[in-house]
Amino acid sequence: MAVQLNHLIVLARNQAESAAFFTEILGLAAATRFGPFLVVQTANGVSLDIDEVEEEIRSLHYAFLVSEAEFDQIFGRIRERNLDYWADPGRHRPGEINHHDGGRGVYFPDPNGHLLEIITRPYGSGG
Repeated sequence: MAVQLNHLIVLARNQAESAAFFTEILGLAAATRFGPFLVVQTANGVSLDIDEVEEEIRSLHYAFLVSEAEFDQIFGRIRERNLDYWADPGRHRPGEINHHDGGRGVYFPDPNGHLLEIITRPYGSGG
C-alpha cells in the first residue's frame, strides 16, 4: 500500500461548533462521533478529527482542493457569513482571491483561529 494521509486532529474550544463550521462552510456530511472526536469526512478519505481542548490553540493551516463549482458555493457561504478572507496566507491582501496556477484560491479563518484555504488547482500544476 502506498502511504496516504488518513486523518488530522483539529483542536477546538467548542467541538460541536467547530465540526458544524467545517461541515456547513465546506458542504460536507454531518460529523460522526469516534471516541472523543467528532469526525468530519472529506471526499478523498482524509478526515478532520475535531478534539475539544481547554488550552490555548496554536493556529494551523488546512487547505482543501475543490472544484470550480464547489469554490463558488463555499466562497458564497464565506461571504454570507461576513468572514474575513484573503488572497494570501500572510493576510496582506484582504477581500481578494488569488489565481495561482490558473485556478482560484482564498484563505479564511475558522472559529478557533485556524487558517483554512480552498483552491481549485494544486499549487505547481501550471495554468
